[in-house]
Amino acid sequence: MHLSSRFLLGAAAVLLGVLSLPTASRAQSRQGDAAIRCESINGKFNRCAMPWRDARLVRQESKGACIRGESWGVDRQGLWVDRGCRGLFAEADGGRPGYGRPGHGGPGYGGWQPGPGWDRQIRLQCDSNKKRYQMCQVDVGRRGRVRLVRQMSDARCSEGYSWGWNRAGVWVNHGCRGQFVVDRRW
Repeated sequence: MHLSSRFLLGAAAVLLGVLSLPTASRAQSRQGDAAIRCESINGKFNRCAMPWRDARLVRQESKGACIRGESWGVDRQGLWVDRGCRGLFAEADGGRPGYGRPGHGGPGYGGWQPGPGWDRQIRLQCDSNKKRYQMCQVDVGRRGRVRLVRQMSDARCSEGYSWGWNRAGVWVNHGCRGQFVVDRRW
């Protein structure tokens, strides 16, 4: 066997190994889109890589409830599941929550702009009472950012696990209580 043949066989084996990673698997949804299966094993938090900016649950495959923001969600690190949620996920309409596609009348399209003073800094406190999920609503804007400036709880505030944000605001969970700064930008 030639060296180039061995190299090709080795590369193919590595590629097959990467494609069969257990955390996420690709499947076909009813709509024919590429979909990803993501699973919370033994009720534990798990992350799955996804090629989109946002996801939607196509089919729940677990007895444990799959509720967005509680047992599954999307943050800057990708798709996550928790509390026994297992399901098939596909790209959400427009790729981001709350957005339509260009030409389909969604927010951010058609030339609409917010009024003067919209781009500003907002301070807020968000508390996960009784270690439950809580969404603190504030329009972050399409280019906005959020940062934790002061942790006020004994429970650790870890971005992506016990706190995070999206266009609609800041969420906390698992007992995180903190003060946040929203740099709202259109």
